Amino acid sequence: MISQLSLRSRCLATNAKRRQMSLLDFHTKKHNKDKIAMVTCYDYTSARIASDTGADCLLVGDSVAMTVHGFPDTLPATVAMMCAHTEAVHRGAGGMFLVADLPFLSYRQSLSKSVGAVYELMRAGAQAIKLEGAGSNLSLIKHLVESGVPVMGHLGLTPQSVRGLGGYRIQGRTEASVKRLLDDSLSLQECGCFGLVLECIPAPVAKEITDALTIPTIGIGAGPHTDGQVLVWQDMFGLNDDLKPKFVRHFLNGSQLFKQGINEYAKAVKDGSFPDRQHCYE
Repeated sequence: MISQLSLRSRCLATNAKRRQMSLLDFHTKKHNKDKIAMVTCYDYTSARIASDTGADCLLVGDSVAMTVHGFPDTLPATVAMMCAHTEAVHRGAGGMFLVADLPFLSYRQSLSKSVGAVYELMRAGAQAIKLEGAGSNLSLIKHLVESGVPVMGHLGLTPQSVRGLGGYRIQGRTEASVKRLLDDSLSLQECGCFGLVLECIPAPVAKEITDALTIPTIGIGAGPHTDGQVLVWQDMFGLNDDLKPKFVRHFLNGSQLFKQGINEYAKAVKDGSFPDRQHCYE
């Protein structure tokens, strides 16, 4: 029987052979027109699986409040919640580049409290942090970058502002909003962001922003012209039967597969075929 220690050693050896993406690779990939595949996950097992795939980097998103904890939006996510999930993903990620979200209002207080939230996430294993919006966040972003913290921006539909936006609405529908998105993206780049997530904006607008920037854009519901894409683990694998935004593609019918497995287990328990001799200690 292969010991847990042996399995872990084998996993670590596999990760050692696989070159991990670094901060500098984001710019290189954009320059070479090499698309970036980012995956949002929240636990050790998911990260362990993702670390042995062709995905480039991981995001511990504040969407964890919805997908894992069952809240209706991302607002209940806390720094403590984000740190716990970041630590778990970090342990399973095998060195993959890991970005973590700053949760709602954690970076809209005093400078010391905002930096404190960033400090906790970086200590938990994040190699970079992501925050939503521009405007009054710009001075904080500049301060963080000058302090050695890699920062990823996020524009378009910003879920932490869902109540202020009046719901989950497509952004960039008017000439004025397109100009604001473009201006904000350039401001984020100027402040030192190494990348930018564009969420739920028309594909032509995302292309215009992507073409205007020297930093890469990562799209979610922003069309094919961004420098990369990000999808939530549960969305990618079809684990949420009751939720499928237009931009989501199920790459696996995970919900059905899980149900099938549980049903087969339950049947085996009830008919006495599990556990059988091979699953028992003599």
